[in-house]
Amino acid sequence: MTTSPLMHPPARPAGRTARYRDVLTIRHVPRLLAGAVIGHLPVAMAPLAILIAVRDDGGTLRLAGALAAVYGLTAAIGQPLWGRLLDRHGHLLALGLTSIASTAAFLALATLHPAAHPFPAALLASAAGLCTPPLEAALRVLWAHVVDDADERRAALALDACAQEVVFIVGPLLVLALDTLTGTALVLTATAASGLAGTALFLSAQPARTWTPTPTRAHWLGPIRSAGLRALAAALFGAGITLGALNVVALAAAERHHADYLATLIPAALAAGSLTGGLLYGRRRWPGSPARQLLLLAGGLLLGALPMLADPAPAAAVAAAVLPGLFLAPLLVTGFHALDDLVPPNSLAEASAWLIACLGLGQAAGTALAGLAPASSPAAAAAVAVSGAAGGCLLLWLARSRLTVRAPTAGASPALQTAPR
Repeated sequence: MTTSPLMHPPARPAGRTARYRDVLTIRHVPRLLAGAVIGHLPVAMAPLAILIAVRDDGGTLRLAGALAAVYGLTAAIGQPLWGRLLDRHGHLLALGLTSIASTAAFLALATLHPAAHPFPAALLASAAGLCTPPLEAALRVLWAHVVDDADERRAALALDACAQEVVFIVGPLLVLALDTLTGTALVLTATAASGLAGTALFLSAQPARTWTPTPTRAHWLGPIRSAGLRALAAALFGAGITLGALNVVALAAAERHHADYLATLIPAALAAGSLTGGLLYGRRRWPGSPARQLLLLAGGLLLGALPMLADPAPAAAVAAAVLPGLFLAPLLVTGFHALDDLVPPNSLAEASAWLIACLGLGQAAGTALAGLAPASSPAAAAAVAVSGAAGGCLLLWLARSRLTVRAPTAGASPALQTAPR
């Protein structure tokens, strides 16, 4: 892969811990991060915006929930496809094409009466989700070309993971504020505008414009042929089940304790824990192989979810929700970092997109499975969350030997495919 020469700050002195301030002073990093965050806002805004738009149009809660679910599922499913397009044709085509298509679908949905036209609304919601720009995968590809130092690159990945938590905190709040100040009509329009503006900002950074993939002949299955990637993606599917189920735990706890605020505070506490854990984790290099780190972090996610089985009192439930969050962002950081050893560089975007897709699909599955539990039983929904985390741990333990093999590069001989640790 080739890029134009980029300017980097002087090398960090040996022994000094990577600081986020150092990473943010590297040329292009603030613009790339800001573009990725703003462009990713629709993923957090759209489900709530669709719910509000359908309900205000007189539609049923069932229709509103179905359209929001369609958006979420298609947003996850489309990522590997666009990741492959990015690997083969670069950022301008992959991001430009998807952002224009997604924006057009959102704008059309904003002018439609979904209650009167549910089928066209479902098509537009699925188009908006399916064409979600692969900004996370696009940013993952660029880190190695923008940040030279390995420790600072890990800190950059942590900043990226934490920024996504900010997206899921700010996005819904932004929808509620827009709905209160401007009315429903502009909420979906603003959702479309944020996605287009963020993608444009991302593409305005020099590395995104000048990075070009190396032409290679790839197998039709792509990086998912890697057993290590499959195991990692499956483990993140389990983590996604935990996240999706914990949202249902919050709703069930709110109903059981007659405390509506829990439906908001518990997910917020989970996000705050992830934000904190990611910032702390990214500040230093941790001992052990990637496989061991992944297993320990997945175990922490499992242990952090266990207190919810006890159906704690409201204040304790909010505090307990922080615990699994502390391990979520570090798990994602380590998972994305492990891709350097699991897949060839020319398929890094698609591999990253598979992880993103499996996490999103897991969230949808966790929400659906936990939703089958009695509405007033947080413990039953929590059991789904714990089961997802336990499944992820088991998969990582079984596949631990496959997570330490370096992916072959193009033209490398089999003897060079394993790197010393």
